[in-house]
Order: sequence, then structure tokens, then C-alpha cells
Amino acid sequence: MKRSLIVFGEDWGGLPSSTQHLIRHLKEERQVVWINSIGLRRPNISFRDARRIWQKLTARNTRTAPAMATTTENEPNLTVIHPKTLPAPRCQLERKLARVLLKRQIHPTLQRLGIENPILWTSLPTAVDMAGHLGDTSLVYYCGDDFSALAGVDHDTVASREQELMDKADLIVAASDKLVQKFPESTTRLLPHGVDYHRFATPVARADDLPDDGRITVGFYGSLSNWLDIDLLVAVISRLSDVRFLLIGNIETDVSRVLALPNVMHLGPRPHSALPGYSQHWHIAMLPFLDNAQIRSCNPLKLREYLATGRPVVSTPFPALMPYKDHVAVATTADDWVNAILASANAPSSPDRQALVREHTWQARAHLLSGWLDAL
Repeated sequence: MKRSLIVFGEDWGGLPSSTQHLIRHLKEERQVVWINSIGLRRPNISFRDARRIWQKLTARNTRTAPAMATTTENEPNLTVIHPKTLPAPRCQLERKLARVLLKRQIHPTLQRLGIENPILWTSLPTAVDMAGHLGDTSLVYYCGDDFSALAGVDHDTVASREQELMDKADLIVAASDKLVQKFPESTTRLLPHGVDYHRFATPVARADDLPDDGRITVGFYGSLSNWLDIDLLVAVISRLSDVRFLLIGNIETDVSRVLALPNVMHLGPRPHSALPGYSQHWHIAMLPFLDNAQIRSCNPLKLREYLATGRPVVSTPFPALMPYKDHVAVATTADDWVNAILASANAPSSPDRQALVREHTWQARAHLLSGWLDAL
């Protein structure tokens, strides 16, 4: 078996991140110890953070990790650790204390599994303090976001830790051309996001709660966060009163103006495995993003998932969209969006859209990445 991985990422399970997609394939030939999120900011005095702290304190380590859907299934070669530590420590004393706490929680698992000479992989800059303290001799930084522009993080702390990672990492893997430009050329590789093509391209039944009344439906799934252009959405939705706009995902910013519109339907979050039951059957998928630093650096997973269904896509422009611009309706103003939606309303699914992403699977991305890991 190839060298084991110690992975610092977000909490395993739920809607899968790019890190989780890659690790699902890498663990087929490597032992993986996944460390649930150690945080990118200090907690605030809020119900959400209090609930998160309670979940962290009561979580138990397990070799049975939540699957990508809502069920639980055995995951060979995967051990998940739910650490209790100081989130985003700032001063040297806090950082040392956090390192000691994490080391005490992780080392017994490494010993039990007989893991030696592992690769330490972090998708979180704050895990740089663990480099070299878990028997690891190689350090990989997987960067899927511009943390300097990401909401809900301690930017100064994260920027400082990311600079340390640039200096220490043997390999930096960045998800977009914009992110690649941040890092040293000698150690950085571009790995655009992939797609679970089979899941989204294979026909499935219509979701039970997706209305089938002949009305044109424009859909979006993902976090309803501050990277959405709320003003644009309100303007477009208001002008298309006969069109249904379906939103799937957690609310993480103020979208009250959007939800107040009578032709908007919000279903809340849905498991990843259920999403094709919506995206294959609505008429148009949309990506109404703001033009900001985070979006200019992003490589959204849902773009390739939308394309894999073959359904039309309307999107605001951003760099990662450009390779697909001839097969996506790119619109900036509300007028552009209204015209694009009306023009796409009765368009059929297109095999040409699916062909754009057919070969860009997560399995193919992981195969390329595995070769880079083998060279460390």
C-alpha cells in the first residue's frame, strides 16, 4: 500500500468538498486518517457557534465515517478523528497548547494503525503547526479557496499560517489559475475540480418535492451565502413572475428579500446523492455570483455537476467559467439574465455540455494527484 495520509480538512460527511472527493479515491490505495475541522476562526457568542462547540465536544472518533449521503456506511482505509482543540490560535503559547492537544489525540490512532512516515495533507492553513509532529516527513497544502477573501475566518491569522505553509510545503495543489499565482512556481501544481460524472449524468427519477406543473423552473443548490448577488437575484426574479426559482441549501446570509418573492421556493439543504433528482429535471441551472476576490479565485464544484446533467446553465462571468463559456449563457446585468433565461427556457438537455466534463472526473483528478504524492 502507498504512503498513508493524515488529512486536516473540514468535518467529514455532508455535502462533499473537493478534498473529500479526492480522498475518497486516494484512500483506495492509501490508509487515511482524517482530522475533522480545527477551525479557521475563534468562536463567537452565538447559538450557531455554541451548537458547533457542543457537537465537537460530544463527537466520538470512529472508523465508520458518514457517507456522502445521509446514511452511514463503512469506509475502508479511513479513520475519522473528531479533535478537541483551540480553534485558530494566535499567540505562540496558544499554538503550542493546540499542538500538544492535537498530538495527544492523534498519535494513539497512528500507533494503533501502524502508520509510519505518512504524508501530512492540510486543506486548512491553521494546521501548519502540526507539520513534522506526527511522524510525517512530507507536507502537502491543498488550497481550494482564497482564504484572504473568505467570510467567517480570522484573516490575519490564516494569512500568516498560509505564508508559513508556502515556506514549508513540499507540494502545493491549487484548484484554480488565480490561486496558483499566489504560490511558489517550483512547488505548486494546478488541479482543477473534477465532477462525479456518473452520479449527475445517469438519469434518475424526479425528486418528489420538485413541482411538475409545467412551469419553467430555474434552480440553484449550494450555500445561500454572501457570494450570491442578492440585488441581481431580486431584480431578475421580480421580472419573471411566471418562472419558478428553486433554491436548495443552508441559509448563511440575509436572503430575506429573495425568499419574500412569491415565485421563489426554498427547500433547505439536500444530501449530495439527491441533487440529480432536482438538477436533471429543472429547466435551467443558475450561478448568480458576485464579482469579488473569492469568486475570482473559485472553481465551483456545482458548475461541472450542472454541465454533467446536460441542462442549460445561466451564470455571471468568473475566470473558472471561461473554458465553458461557449456552452453556458454568460450574463451580467438583470436584462441579460432575463433574456438568457427566456431563451433557454425550452432548450433540451445537451450531450455537448455533458461531453465537456465527461473525462474530468474526480477519479481522474485523484489519479494525477496520486502520482505527485508518490514523487514526494
